[in-house]
Amino acid sequence: MMPSLSSPDRLIFFVNGRKVIEENADPEVLLLYYLRKTLRLTGTKYGCGGGGCGACTVMVSRYNPKTKKIHHYPVTACLVPICSLHGAAVTTVEGVGGIKTRIHPVQERLAKCHGTQCGFCSPGMVMSIYTLLRNHPEPTPEQITEAIGGNLCRCTGYRPIVESGKTFCGQSTSCQMKGSGKCCMDQEESDFDKKTEKICTKLYNEDEFQPFDPTQEPIFPPELIRMAEDPNKRRLTFQGEKTTWLMPVTLDDVLELKASFPKAALVMGNTTVGPSIKFKDAFYPVFISPLGLPELHFSDITDGGVTIGAGYSLAQLSDALHFIVSEQPEEKTKTHHALLKHLRTLAGAQIRNMATLGGHVVSRPNFSDLNPVLAAGNATLNLRSKEGERQIPLNGHFLEKSPEADLTSEEIVLSVHIPYSTKWEFVSGLRQAQRQENAFAIVNAGMSVKFEDGTNTIKDLKMFYGGVSPTVVSASETCKELIGRQWDDHMLSDACRLVLAEIHIPPDAEGGMVEYRRTLIISLLFKFYLKVKRGLSKIDPQKFPDIPQEFTSALEEFPIETPQGLQMFQCVDPRQSPQDPVGHPVMHQSAIKHTTGEAVYCDDIPPVADELFLAVVTSTRAHAKIMSIDTSEALAHPGVVDVITAEDVPGDNNHNGEVLYAQNEVICVGQIVCTVAADTYTHAKEAAEKVKIAYEDIEPRIITIEQALEHNSFLSVEKKIEKGNVEQAFKHVDQIIEGEVHVEGQEHFYMETQTVLAVPKQEDKEMVLHIGTQFPTHVQEFVAAALNIPRNRVECHMKRAGGAFGGKVNKPALLGAIAAVAANKTSCPIRFVLERGNDMLITAGRHPLLSKYKIGFMNNGVITAADVEYYTNGGCTPDESEMVMEFIVLKSENTYNIPHFRCRGRPCKTNLPSNTAFRGFGFPQAAVVVEAYITAVANQCNLLPEEVREINMYKTINKTAYKQEFNPEPLRRCWKECLEKSEFHARKLAAEEFNKNNYWKKRGLAVIPMKFTIAIPTAFYNQAAALVHIYLDGSVLVLHGGCELGQGLYTKMIQVASRELNIPSSYIHTSETSTVTVPNAVFTAGSMSTDINGKAVQNACQILMARLQPIIRKNPKGKWKEWVAKAFEESISLSTTGYFKGYQTNMDWEKEEGEAFPYFVYGAACSEVEVDCLTGAHKLLRTDIFMDAAFSINPAIDIGQVEGAFIQGMGFYTIEELKYSPKGELYSRGPDDYKIPTVTEIPEQIYVTLVHSRNPIAIYSSKGLGEAGMFLGSSVLFAIYDAVTAARKERGLTKTFPMNSPVTPELIRMICVDQFTDMIPRDDPSTFTPWSIHVS
Repeated sequence: MMPSLSSPDRLIFFVNGRKVIEENADPEVLLLYYLRKTLRLTGTKYGCGGGGCGACTVMVSRYNPKTKKIHHYPVTACLVPICSLHGAAVTTVEGVGGIKTRIHPVQERLAKCHGTQCGFCSPGMVMSIYTLLRNHPEPTPEQITEAIGGNLCRCTGYRPIVESGKTFCGQSTSCQMKGSGKCCMDQEESDFDKKTEKICTKLYNEDEFQPFDPTQEPIFPPELIRMAEDPNKRRLTFQGEKTTWLMPVTLDDVLELKASFPKAALVMGNTTVGPSIKFKDAFYPVFISPLGLPELHFSDITDGGVTIGAGYSLAQLSDALHFIVSEQPEEKTKTHHALLKHLRTLAGAQIRNMATLGGHVVSRPNFSDLNPVLAAGNATLNLRSKEGERQIPLNGHFLEKSPEADLTSEEIVLSVHIPYSTKWEFVSGLRQAQRQENAFAIVNAGMSVKFEDGTNTIKDLKMFYGGVSPTVVSASETCKELIGRQWDDHMLSDACRLVLAEIHIPPDAEGGMVEYRRTLIISLLFKFYLKVKRGLSKIDPQKFPDIPQEFTSALEEFPIETPQGLQMFQCVDPRQSPQDPVGHPVMHQSAIKHTTGEAVYCDDIPPVADELFLAVVTSTRAHAKIMSIDTSEALAHPGVVDVITAEDVPGDNNHNGEVLYAQNEVICVGQIVCTVAADTYTHAKEAAEKVKIAYEDIEPRIITIEQALEHNSFLSVEKKIEKGNVEQAFKHVDQIIEGEVHVEGQEHFYMETQTVLAVPKQEDKEMVLHIGTQFPTHVQEFVAAALNIPRNRVECHMKRAGGAFGGKVNKPALLGAIAAVAANKTSCPIRFVLERGNDMLITAGRHPLLSKYKIGFMNNGVITAADVEYYTNGGCTPDESEMVMEFIVLKSENTYNIPHFRCRGRPCKTNLPSNTAFRGFGFPQAAVVVEAYITAVANQCNLLPEEVREINMYKTINKTAYKQEFNPEPLRRCWKECLEKSEFHARKLAAEEFNKNNYWKKRGLAVIPMKFTIAIPTAFYNQAAALVHIYLDGSVLVLHGGCELGQGLYTKMIQVASRELNIPSSYIHTSETSTVTVPNAVFTAGSMSTDINGKAVQNACQILMARLQPIIRKNPKGKWKEWVAKAFEESISLSTTGYFKGYQTNMDWEKEEGEAFPYFVYGAACSEVEVDCLTGAHKLLRTDIFMDAAFSINPAIDIGQVEGAFIQGMGFYTIEELKYSPKGELYSRGPDDYKIPTVTEIPEQIYVTLVHSRNPIAIYSSKGLGEAGMFLGSSVLFAIYDAVTAARKERGLTKTFPMNSPVTPELIRMICVDQFTDMIPRDDPSTFTPWSIHVS
């Protein structure tokens, strides 16, 4: 029930030093929405809405009247209810610094260290590092890494972000490798000097940074100190539309309210209640928020242990435990150590600073990392209610939510008591997740054992597991059975058998990975067994022998190291004019705006008068007839203006096979059926949930490639290339192997979700769109077709996108048309921003692929025949699937010259959302198959895969399988340098030595070569145009058809114009890409945007310079401005278009030959990993990348592209896993269940070298490097397979095994077959329907 109220209180807090008074604070309003929509502070970004990406990080500061200290901490604004901020000060990126006021050193250094590309994550990164500096003005590198662990970046690969943070660290931050003080690359630099070209390693100049003075930060508002110290504080009440927020100020008041409203949510950090409201439709009419109560905020150390107040955040808990561990002997603090280990990787810094100990313990999530450890350590809960105090044990009954062991509805947790451990007691926390940090555990455990003093006889044993059932479970029966037993191998095998019998994970369990989770239950138990044996041996080595030496590495967790590296590129010729920026590592032209939050993205555009918000209603069936759509309830909802369906589309609802609104039938889960337009997004979303659609399923429902092949369901005809005589060649080989490779898909996870602002004009049916896209022309085409108007009535404006990676080539056209139809129907501007979950569901991603190969080879490793088939899962409409398959077939040889080669491919039509373009465009899936069969051949011949690569690689000028001539010399250089400079052979020997001495951990290395292509085999797709204006003050405006997605295209275009016009970059501005200024522009994709737009800008500038030439000749010593003024006086036009006809590529699929691509980009990468065979975890130790850049126009941007693509590729091949239900519903709809790399996944050491070569066909002899690095991420995949092969060899298993992608922890663990994988129960697949399936 809702409390009855007289009048609500005023909410008072500060934002960036300014007082905010909210008379009608609504408990449902979250800080992110309030900042962006009410205060119009748009620097704080929406990335996921669930606290999982860090894009909305801000700093909250509070004054503690007890300690008289100010506490600064980072939070994710998307989870913070504004009502919780009473008396707090909020600092956003705008409050840290800005271009108009003063840029803060954090913002400056992140920009100048090239730590920003698309810029959408940058404000969050700034706030995480800034908050750290407010608490630790001279942080350690480890603190920097920890501070940004909760922030995702999809562009940079993190290294430059960490580097910018490290400039604030006390000691030197350059790569003084391994403490020797000598740089590992010094030797090689001197080698380079002997040649003609000099190698540079500095991408920025630290001397340019303004000094950081921690004393200059804004003061905490004195008014808030007075408010906090007010002795007459009283309970506050905030009343919203549907909910009430009560803020008690005494413990008695809390208990009084809990008695009155037993069902009320007790909210502190809102990290549990918030997501349950947002994603699980939970509803709480009353919130009680006892923030800042001293009775809940304390840490009390006694003889028996430590008691921590339930209001402590997990970050404060960590600080308290660190203090205890430093003060007390180790044998007493085993539980505290175990908790600290898990607190380091639990969520990110923001969530750890918001979530409280009490909230975490009481909510009892089944994935909790802390509760199993607390239970194993005999923790107790101190409870309070109006009735009084009582203690309950934090044990299995409590964690399994048994009613008799639970809190009553009127009780709250006051504190948690964590007792000390004893000498003969051991406590451990163990976990395995998809990613080391900021990821829910797949399985975790808390275990403790107590021995009879002086023996290894079990006196007490506790085992708690998370992730194996709907609650944390206790293996109490197993523990009972083992009491009195000796801690030995017999006990271990019985324990494994017993615990598997006791903890049953049903075969169709939610979350899937059933056999893996069963294996982890006993693998983690084995790790605990070893830890305890090691512990006993330390107490008395005579009595208790130590574990075998080769087992010791199983005890060590992978450390979280601060990444370091070196970037090498060609120095600029000293004879080049100092004002010519070409070849210099110039900072991204929007970088400072990114880091100050002043860069305007689509949803940052201020509200337009009468604008409405659009929410989507999507299909819940994969293939069904729409029987009826009932919109009556939705239309009656407050604020709703209209519901838009297929009937409302004036023109084409199906344009080129792409359907806007589903009509009569739905063809995938996630297809848009209708949209709701309302005055706020909340109203639109609530109404969308009230639309009722009746379906009737249609057969067949095709989800996987195998199902498509059964039903002969394809999107295009077969594409094929063939050379030599494959059938004949197979008759003359020593060996033939056949195999298949599955490569799963990938989500783009651009940080800015798809966003459209559609504004209908008053006259002539004109429509203006502001949209984040890679292809404005395509948006224009779809909108014109949908509205049945000519294209000249549709304007598309594109300033910048917060990442795209191919996902904004085709999809924005569809979404833009949907918004335009709504704007047309309602005659109001429409703001259409997809929530992350809908974005992932609707827009799909990279094509999953199935390949079947047959390879014929000689015993010496020479491959003479290959027959390869490729099938992709294209989804339900054509999109780019046919072109992706053409690229796959054309690029399917990678770097290998196989004389008899046949490749065929076909995209499958399925009932999944349509897959689309994604960085690398098919090549990252296709080439992994090539390297898989190379590795399989190497295994058969007892050779290193690198030897087989070398043997079969193109070596001299030759022709591809489709008869295009090329010179592989740069490939050979990249390959040779990669092997030498990475010290591959020496490190390979060292890894073999490591593997000999370690049974449960293995190291692996792989070197992967690459021959990549840029541009499109259809010539007209390679054309570009530009428009350049010179104004009378000498300033220049450069416009072109390319879109700025974070790849630095605008920056490079300014560099081109600066060189061509021979003026400083500061004279040149580039504003936006628009269909008004440059019509009919092709897509910004295929790594060719600098190539083609650069040529167009160059052409325009050269035309203008030719016009100015007579004036310059007359006055050669004049200034640019004088020449421009004179030209105007002489009526010489100072504006022109520039044009580039495009690379004249072609491909004849009938003849199977053509000049398909203008040139090739070569590269090679070496990666080294360490794998934990017991859990499937891996650690990337080092990566060396050698990329043939020819001549780099901007080494900072190019290296940023290479590193960013590499990390994105590494994610694709390892931890990024999309899960679908057997009915075709995507489960992975946000950062909680789709894991892209964080800062902890990147290589501990990363070395990138841009190799110099010539490429006269392209502008300034450069090469397009936007996508090439993606495939080099597969060096991590093959390094993991190398490590796994070593493990399998030692265990006497076959050398060849399926090499699929991604190689997740689950896959690694289950391929490393051992006694534990043999022990688990297996289910007959025909007896159950699995929770999730693979769709490749």
